[in-house]
Amino acid sequence: MSNTVGDVVDLGRGLYAWLPPKRGWGLANCGLLVSSRGALWIDTPYDPFLAGQFLVESQKRLPEGAGIDRVIVTHANGDHFWGAGVLPGAEIIATREAREYLHYDPTPQQQHALVAGSDPSTPLGAYLARHFGAFDWSAAEEVRPTTCFTGELELTLGEYAVQVSSLPPAHTAGDLIVHLPAQRAVFSGDVIFSSTPQQPGDHPVHWAGPLSNVIEACERVLATGAEVIVPGHGPVLDPAGVREHMRYLAYVRERAHALHAAGVPATAAARRVIGEGRYPALGLPERLVVTIASEYRHLDGSGLPGVLEVMADVAAVAHELDPSSAGGPA
Repeated sequence: MSNTVGDVVDLGRGLYAWLPPKRGWGLANCGLLVSSRGALWIDTPYDPFLAGQFLVESQKRLPEGAGIDRVIVTHANGDHFWGAGVLPGAEIIATREAREYLHYDPTPQQQHALVAGSDPSTPLGAYLARHFGAFDWSAAEEVRPTTCFTGELELTLGEYAVQVSSLPPAHTAGDLIVHLPAQRAVFSGDVIFSSTPQQPGDHPVHWAGPLSNVIEACERVLATGAEVIVPGHGPVLDPAGVREHMRYLAYVRERAHALHAAGVPATAAARRVIGEGRYPALGLPERLVVTIASEYRHLDGSGLPGVLEVMADVAAVAHELDPSSAGGPA
């Protein structure tokens, strides 16, 4: 993935954000906190190449003789987690629910085989190649959390406090946020996907929900009083940017509930919301298929489908929106 190396932004007082220079599936933000006593990561890039790039950039900012021996994982999706393999022996901190969520997602090796082995002449195969084909998990080792918690976890790194809070099911069933009081910053993970007029982002994708929990998670981010919010994907925000994102979430929730009440099936409801064109600057509108289906499950009480079934629906809608997208990687 040599064309996607992250930009490092200095947020002050030893805190850095690693921000991929473009949007898209799998391109997540990560954090580095450095003190005189060492360093930690908040989330990791998706594959060993990107994680290695982040490690190189991190090491440039470490005190002499210091290492990175702790990783806080905001949730267990691979684009925030799988890169931890480049830090063998590091403590990996996640919620207990995130550890259980690992049973739902494929392993790095399974994902590599799926992307490499899919038929690119089908909508799903073309979609996987286009959006995931540039990542390389052929040598990625499966990683697992080493420290799991529920509720609140108070950590210190040298002179800095690190406050870690688990959340009710929102983006996934195992989300957390990381509040750094001295830096007046929060890393929100994927309860926030950001977008600004200067740097448009993508439509969020939420696997668990309900959306009311995602909105409440945003409220918890604001309640910290942080001035700098690093979302899971997209540009760094201020509190006003978080409130704007909450308006997006409220819109999607309202439309999902109205269409559900009208008897419109979930995927058809996603097509309707996409067709309304309310947020034309956002990329990957087909991801509304996932988010709206998740909201419908809470309204219906239905079970969680497999990842491949969900992604096949996403790919089908993407193909309807742009039939030329079946042409392979871009």
